[in-house]
Amino acid sequence: MAFKPLHDRVLVERVESEAKTAGGLIIPDSAKEKPAEGKVIAVGEGAKDDAGNRVAMDVKEGDRILFGKWSGTEITLDGKELLIMKESDIMGVIA
Repeated sequence: MAFKPLHDRVLVERVESEAKTAGGLIIPDSAKEKPAEGKVIAVGEGAKDDAGNRVAMDVKEGDRILFGKWSGTEITLDGKELLIMKESDIMGVIA
């Protein structure tokens, strides 16, 4: 199913965190937090300003991003768990 976010919204797939610590300890699933890092799958065309002009998005498809712990709305598309969030919920792009 094709999905295109509207306005300044972004479709994100979470990136799984490591199952081991730096010291080699294995972290059980019950102790893991949901990662706040993801990959941008799709972006909207951008919000409109007061004059009706489109404001370009700062992120693009394929960017790895960091976002807030409680950001976005969880959805399931084609069996994948994804997030839809506003661009303002994104804290930064990982270079």
